[in-house]
Order: sequence, then structure tokens, then C-alpha cells
Amino acid sequence: MTTTEAHARGRQRTAERLLASTAKLSFDPLKDVDWSVRPAEGRYYAPPNRLSLYGTPAWEKLTESQRIELSKHEVASIASVGIWFEEILMQMLLRHAFDRDPTTAHVQYALTEIADECRHSVMFAKMISWMDVPAYGPGRLAHELGRLFKATSSHSQTFGGTMYVEEILDAFQREMMTDESLQPLPRQVSRIHVIEESRHISYAREELTRRELGPLRRRYEQLMIGSIIYFSTTRLIHPALYAAVGIDPREGRRIARANPHWRTTKREMAAKVIGVLDQAGLVGRSNRWLLRAAGVV
Repeated sequence: MTTTEAHARGRQRTAERLLASTAKLSFDPLKDVDWSVRPAEGRYYAPPNRLSLYGTPAWEKLTESQRIELSKHEVASIASVGIWFEEILMQMLLRHAFDRDPTTAHVQYALTEIADECRHSVMFAKMISWMDVPAYGPGRLAHELGRLFKATSSHSQTFGGTMYVEEILDAFQREMMTDESLQPLPRQVSRIHVIEESRHISYAREELTRRELGPLRRRYEQLMIGSIIYFSTTRLIHPALYAAVGIDPREGRRIARANPHWRTTKREMAAKVIGVLDQAGLVGRSNRWLLRAAGVV
């Protein structure tokens, strides 16, 4: 059996397994989340120690209600960046499916994942509306770069970028969904996303590890993956949200960038996926400086 044939069989087996899992356990966030509940008084929306200002003098000056408010805005910011990337991912997966046989389980799972991501984007958007805060998004520059990326991304960028963004969201939400002290609705949203994204991560991981790259191509892909990591990580927390708790956005961004607690959080959330990307040859001299600038190594 040739390598190409082995890869084709592996893709088919993976996709069949994921399609079976999807049929067994999937969610409709319009029905499976109780959007009529109101926020619980005095509860954070995310673990306090995972917030960008935690442990700084600015954090110590905030009242408890301001800290809770900050957690709400940071969850909204991360969710809105999640929507931005999921919209990019859906278009990349459509491009991936467009050139392949739709009768294969591999393509049918790609289309299934697109449907999942569509529901996830609606779920995140409804959660932001439920919290009554802005959908901050990634900022104008990253938004426009996303427009280019979704139209030109290669196989390694599509699945490497997917792996990175989904894994850091997964790590963040796994903590949220198990923390009973937090707001119930964001915990339920996190639970749904974690369960369904585990399939998406498996699909991307196996696709990523099947692709073999030559030396020059590897350096190019490293640079592009590094750019994805830099922009998606540094845009998680929009500086405009600091105004909601009386902190100048520029000052808040400066404090967060220098905050060792926030840098530790980013490294911990990214550690698993950085290891996978490294094994796939997508971490090296060409992009390590971008990973350091993003604060994930």
C-alpha cells in the first residue's frame, strides 16, 4: 500500500468515527441552552485568576463588582474572537471540501463541522447579547488579515490554525465548565463547545500530521502559522473593554502585556497545541519570535 493510499484510508476511518460520534452526541444551542435565565448575582463569568489584569496593582484597586464586570467583558471579547475565527474556518473548510469527492466520509465530516461551527457562532453571539456587552471582535487589522487568510490559506495553515485557536479556547472553557462558582449559562455554553470541538480538534490534528513538508515549504508554513498564533492570541482581549471598569484602554493593554499572571495563562492554554504543532514541523526558527511576542512560549 502506498503512502497516499494509507492516508486516504486513515482519513476515511477518522471521518467515519467522527460522523458516528456526531450522530450520537450533538447540541442545538437554541434549545439546549436556557437563554431565559438571568445572570446570578455576585458570580464571575470566568475564573478570576485567568483574567488579564489579575494580580496587578490595577486589579487590587478594582471593587469586587468591577472585577466581575471585567470577567464578563473578557468572556465576551474571547467569544467574539471565536466567532471571527469560526467564520474564517467555515470558509476554509468549504474550500477544502470544494476540491474533493463529496461521497467520501472525509468531505461529509468537513460539511458536518461547518454546520457545527455555524451553530457555535450563533451560540457565542447569543451569549454576548445575553451578557448585554459589545461584540468586541479582533480589531480592524486582524479582521482584514482574516479576509485574506480565509481565501489563500494552505492545508497546513487551515488545519494548523484550526488546531491552535480551538485548543486554546478548549483549554479556557474546560476550566469554566467545571467551576461551579461561575455563572451557569457561560458554563453550559463552554460545555457544549468543548464536547463538539473535541471532534473538530481530532479531525484537524490527524490532517495536520499527514502532510509532509519540504525544508523551504516548512519555513514558509512556520511563518504563516506564527502569524496566526500572534494575531489570534494578542486579539483575545480587546483593550476597549477596560473602559467598562474605569481603566484607560491603552493603560489596560500595557498592564496586561506586562502581567506575568496573564502571560502564564496564555502559555498554559497554548502548551498542548504548541507541542502538536512542533511535532508537525510547524514550530521553528521562522516563527519562534512570533510565539514569544504572542506570549505563548
